[in-house]
Amino acid sequence: MRLTAIVRGRVQGVFFRDFTRREASSLGLEGYVRNVPDGTVEVIAEGPRETVERLLQQVTLGPSSARVDRVEVEWQEPTGEFERFEVRY
Repeated sequence: MRLTAIVRGRVQGVFFRDFTRREASSLGLEGYVRNVPDGTVEVIAEGPRETVERLLQQVTLGPSSARVDRVEVEWQEPTGEFERFEVRY
């Protein structure tokens, strides 16, 4: 499955992207995480649904320095366009 998640709260400048990259990589997922100019973080992840759901659980918690207020989630069919999980700038 493909997850698109928009994470709202105090999620920029608190190592949220690195946290997400490490979690996704450890789960063997592909995709990316990036800061969005409006102060949110966008996460795109592809892999088996149950594995992507585990990443979503971690993203909802975030690193200890973050405060996640809300996560907007959209599920789609995977595109297979990614080779690994990375931080995009």
